[in-house]
Amino acid sequence: MKILITGIHGFVGSNLVNALKDDHQIYGLDIIAPEKEGVIKTFPWEDLENNKIPEVDAIIHLAGKAHDTKNKSAADIYFKVNTDLTKRIFDYFTNKPDIKKFIFFSSVKAAVDKVPGDILTEDVAPSPVGPYGESKVKAEEYILGNMKAKPEAYSNRDAIILRPCMIHGPGNKGNLNLLYGFVKKGLPWPLGAFENKRSFTSIGNLTFIISELLGKRVESGIYNMADDQALSTNQLIDTMCKAMGKRAHIWKISRGMINFGAKAGDILHLPLNSFRLDKLTENYVVSNAKLKKALEIETMPIEATDGLTSTIKSFSVH
Repeated sequence: MKILITGIHGFVGSNLVNALKDDHQIYGLDIIAPEKEGVIKTFPWEDLENNKIPEVDAIIHLAGKAHDTKNKSAADIYFKVNTDLTKRIFDYFTNKPDIKKFIFFSSVKAAVDKVPGDILTEDVAPSPVGPYGESKVKAEEYILGNMKAKPEAYSNRDAIILRPCMIHGPGNKGNLNLLYGFVKKGLPWPLGAFENKRSFTSIGNLTFIISELLGKRVESGIYNMADDQALSTNQLIDTMCKAMGKRAHIWKISRGMINFGAKAGDILHLPLNSFRLDKLTENYVVSNAKLKKALEIETMPIEATDGLTSTIKSFSVH
């Protein structure tokens, strides 16, 4: 296939190029356009409107403004990038009937900031918190709205909205950064009494899913993307320590004492406060059942702990 990948120089884009370059012809669309092995040519965004992009069979839209966990990015930047760029590339797809697949990388944060119940599924009513999730859901709404308004224009084409949870892999540990730094110093983890579970997306599973989506027809719509297994923070720390050849130090201090300390932190402006405790110990389990059913696969090729081990070992090298 001839594939156009936006945001091709990012972490996910680079991994997709490596995974797809032997079997497909790949073009890029990005704000920067250096040569890249496996990519025939990368075009600037202006070439989209000027019709200078070669004919392709599929578009993978990765370009976006990543979630700023330090909340330093102005809200309008998220909407200019995550919403407006998606509108531009989806309009291009709409007007090119020979392009049979459009895959948009949204985020689970477009759905909810906190998972209601035990597990997040695609039929949850979106209620994002903050400009990152809000800008992503606006992009989703634009795609779904266009498809509903003009179903005949998309009848023989796939428009897939993927909602991955936290993506990690060699070269990028995502929001595992802080935890990795903590564990690397050999500090004891004091929140061992909290058995929360979180879902992750290993980059190897992500590239596998994209390859499958390119090769099969699936119903257009929203699909969560995650590894098969959710991991507790205690499991994360244990896996990280094993990958680094360290011994895990997990302290199971009583939850009552930790909660009391967090409330004191609210008053005294300490590093551990109620908000941080909630973020560190909340559950965020994501179902990938709909995606696996659509692709007729039983299990993801990489287990969550194996993917995490590969990621952590890569940082021990660099």
